[in-house]
Amino acid sequence: MLSEDELVTGLKQKQKLAIEALYNMYSSALNGIIFRIVQSEEEANDVLQEVFLKIWEKAVSYDVSKGRLFTWMANIARNQAIDRLRSKSFRNDSKNQDLDNNVNTIDYLNNVSLSPEHIGIKDLLLNLKPDQKAIVEMIYFQGFKQSEVAEELNIPLGTVKTRLRMAIMELRKFFN
Repeated sequence: MLSEDELVTGLKQKQKLAIEALYNMYSSALNGIIFRIVQSEEEANDVLQEVFLKIWEKAVSYDVSKGRLFTWMANIARNQAIDRLRSKSFRNDSKNQDLDNNVNTIDYLNNVSLSPEHIGIKDLLLNLKPDQKAIVEMIYFQGFKQSEVAEELNIPLGTVKTRLRMAIMELRKFFN
């Protein structure tokens, strides 16, 4: 195990051994900091890689007199995680959740346990366009996944999603 001074010297000299030791010593702690901010294991792992790349690139700028190495690295991790949260792609990904996930969450929050027959949803499907009706029936009544519907109907997945969304918007009119 290298001392902090040896790590800093090794990093500034771009020694592979130093970054490997640093990773082994601090990756789990930095990952914990990142995860608390981004709330996603996959995103946290991506940000952690970016953090170590930034540490490698900016090691020369680290000043021992301004604080401990871990504090410097923790600040880099925190800032990188916050940057990820603020990024446009992260915000878009969190907005574009899977439709089934949203429906299940809403049902859970509202304690909905009615079957389609109880609320007459099958009758309402008659008001949909035939292509929309077929997709809704396959997904919600036959248990198909969206990708399976696309394959079965030989249409692009994006078309399935669009038709399903349009069908749900049409059905929503009957409940408002």
